[in-house]
This record gives sequence, structure tokens and C-alpha cells, in this order.
Amino acid sequence: MNRRPPYDLSPISPGHTSVRSPVWAMSWVELRTVTELADRLREERIRAGLSQTALAGDDFSPSYISLIEAGRRVPTDAALSVLAERLGTTADFLRHGDKAPSEERARLEIGFARLALANGEAVEARDRLLALDLSTIASRHHAEALLALAQAHEALGHLDLSIAVLEPLLKEARKARRSTESALIATSLVSAYHEAGDLGHSIELGEQVLAELEDQGIAGTDEHLRLAATILWSYYERGDLLFAAHRAAELIRLAEANGTMRGRGSIYWNASLVAEGRGDLAEARRLTERALAYLSEGSASRDLPRLRLHYGWLLLRLDPPEPDRALENLDQAAKELELIGSEVELARCEFETGRAYLLLGDADAAERRARAGLERLDEAATLDLCNGQLLLGDALSVRGAVEEAHAAYRWAADMLGMMSAGRESAAVWRALGDRLRAHGDVEAAAEAYERALSEAGIRATAAPALQNQTQGAGASQA
Repeated sequence: MNRRPPYDLSPISPGHTSVRSPVWAMSWVELRTVTELADRLREERIRAGLSQTALAGDDFSPSYISLIEAGRRVPTDAALSVLAERLGTTADFLRHGDKAPSEERARLEIGFARLALANGEAVEARDRLLALDLSTIASRHHAEALLALAQAHEALGHLDLSIAVLEPLLKEARKARRSTESALIATSLVSAYHEAGDLGHSIELGEQVLAELEDQGIAGTDEHLRLAATILWSYYERGDLLFAAHRAAELIRLAEANGTMRGRGSIYWNASLVAEGRGDLAEARRLTERALAYLSEGSASRDLPRLRLHYGWLLLRLDPPEPDRALENLDQAAKELELIGSEVELARCEFETGRAYLLLGDADAAERRARAGLERLDEAATLDLCNGQLLLGDALSVRGAVEEAHAAYRWAADMLGMMSAGRESAAVWRALGDRLRAHGDVEAAAEAYERALSEAGIRATAAPALQNQTQGAGASQA
């Protein structure tokens, strides 16, 4: 009987030929290469959730896959290409690993893109990542590249494009039960939906992923706490303040028991938002300062200047407000956000700085800041545009340009009229009503107050109709 020797590299199936040396005739370097290929094939198969039989398919036998993974067979280039395609990677990666030319180029491009993002050069980051051919690199780099691309879109204010990238990325990570990756992507996606004004979907999606993470045993990690804190922000904006306060207390206990400085800072930050929403500004300030203390201890990140922006916002709403201290924090936040922030965040810095100047009596500076912030925003940032128009109207009003101020307020009213309900839009409607009333437009002010109540979930009652019916009945009896 003619048996194939263990070093026979003849093809297992038609179309896959080999002219390679037998294993016993290879040098030590060649044997190490074969061993590394075997290990990578096994790791990628397990990562893809495939059995040897599933990977073999109709083209190979399961025993052929087993022999490759044991380092006893060297697949041909054609066979390796088929296997790589089924594993969602490349033949170059299976053969050479991270040393493959395509892998090195991809890692370099992703690294340059992330550096560009960190330096505030979102356009360069986006363009580098869009030019990257993901089909030429291993799938394990795809998530990193796509997440960076979504962050670049978000930094440029293109929330729809960011969401379009993140949705399929999260779906794949959840399907593969890659919990840490799911948490990171979900946090970005929940935040994007929040920024876009879709609070309901932001919360629903976030809670689904949060439950999966807790089932997978990563509760209390930074990734888990940051996602939970982001969802808390959406509850706050939607007006679910009682539930948000209860959830915030639970998360603070979890963070203090298990969280890092960064995780604790995220929770205290969002808990301060809930306290502010309930009208307890003193507690909101205490929690914000606690969050600042935690985040200042960690490595540099985008969170710290964003928190300084929030702190400046809060200081302007205290009774009495503290505009000078607010300006100190806002100036520091703006310097850092110029490097790593988004256009939306920089616009918010401009608006809050303008409000501080307005409180200090400098209406000209407030107007300049309002216009500078509005220039940074595109039409998707509806609420921020409305806030900018309100500040512009306030500055113009103080300067005596009443008609221009009224036009700014009416622009905000028209824009708000196209938005879905939410606590933040209710607050803007209320602010708009106050300004319209001050300008003598009582009818428009009443409409704005009505919209504020409606956005907050308080609907019109049947009392007026009942009163009319009672009056009518009384008249007939008389």
C-alpha cells in the first residue's frame, strides 16, 4: 500500500497545488514560519467561531485544516487565500502576521490618523482613514480604523456619518461577544444619538448593550461605567430625573467599589447633571468638582476639557453666578478642545464664554462669541444652533438692536419647531418664551411656553372645555 508520508505536501483538493519543500527539508527559519502560520490560522479560526470542518468547507478536508494547524502541512498561496477570505482576514496576515507589508502600512496609517485626531486635525484623520483599503488588512484592525473614522466624522459635526459607521461595527462586536469593544463602540454610538436628539434610541440601545456587558461579567470596569454614565446623560436630557437619580446613586456605589479614577470621574460628572436637573445646584457643583478631582489624576484625555466646559456652564447658572471663575475654566477648556475637541464642543465653549461676558457687561464680546460659535456648526446640531441664536439675540438686545434680536429669537423658534421632544429642547423653549415676552411679543411668548410644557411631557388638560359645558348647563337651568 502506498501511504502518503507526513511531509507530503500534495494538494488535498483539485486546484490547490504546491511546489514547496517538505517539512523535514526546511531550515529552522522556515520551520518557525510554518509554526507561526499554523498558530495564526488556529487563532483566527477560533476568533471567527469556526470549527475545522466549517473552515474546510467544500474545498478542503477537515484533516487538511488539522494538519496545517499542527504545522505538518504548508498551504499553497491559492489555498491560503481561500482560508483567509473565510476567516475575514488576508493571506499576507496569515503568512507574515503583523510584519506583513500591508499590515505595517495599515497600522502606520491608523496611527497617523489617531495622531491627527488628537491634534484636532479631524479632516486629515478622516481622509487618511477613508483612503485605507480595509480588504488588504486583517479584520482585527478594522474596528480600530472604523472607530477612529466615526470619531473623525463626529469631530467634524457629521453625526449621521458617524452613526452609519458605528451601527454595523457594534452589531459585529455584539455578535462576537467582544465585550470591551462593544462597550467602547456603544458609548460612542449612544453619545452620537444623544447629540442628534434621538434620546429614546440612545437609551434603548445603551441599556441593551449594558445588560449584555453585565451578563459577560465586566460590570464596574471603565468601559462599563463610561457607557452607563453616557446613558445616564440621556435619561437626564429626556427628563427622567427620578430614575436618573436612583441610577446615579447605584453607579456611584459601584464606581467607588470597583472603578478607576477615570470611571469614577465619569459617574460623578453625569450624577452632577442629574442633580442640576432636579434643581440642586449646590449638589451639582459638589459632584462636578469631585469629578474634576478624579479626572485630573488620570492621563490626559478629551473628558477633562469637556468637564471643564460643563463646570463653566454650571458656574454661570448658580445664584449668584460666578462669571469670572467660569471664564477661567472655559478658557482652559477651549485651549485643550482646540487640540482634541469637536466643532460642536468648541461652539459650546464660545457660547458659554459669550454668556460670561454678557454677565460681566461686555455685550460686544458676547456677540462676537455667539457668531464665532454659530460659524462652527452645521445644520445637524439643531439645539446648539438654537442656543447660539438665543445668545446672539441677548447680546443684540443689550446693545439696543431690538429688531435684530427679535429675528434671532424667531429663527430659534422656527428651528425648535422641527425638533422632537426632550428636556433640553423644553428648556430652550422656556428661555425663548422669556425673551419674546421681554420684547413685547406676548402671543409668540405664550406659544413658546406651551411648547416648553409639551416638550417636557405636560399636555393640555380638558378643564377649559369642562368649564364651558358647566357654564352652558347653568345658563339653561336659569
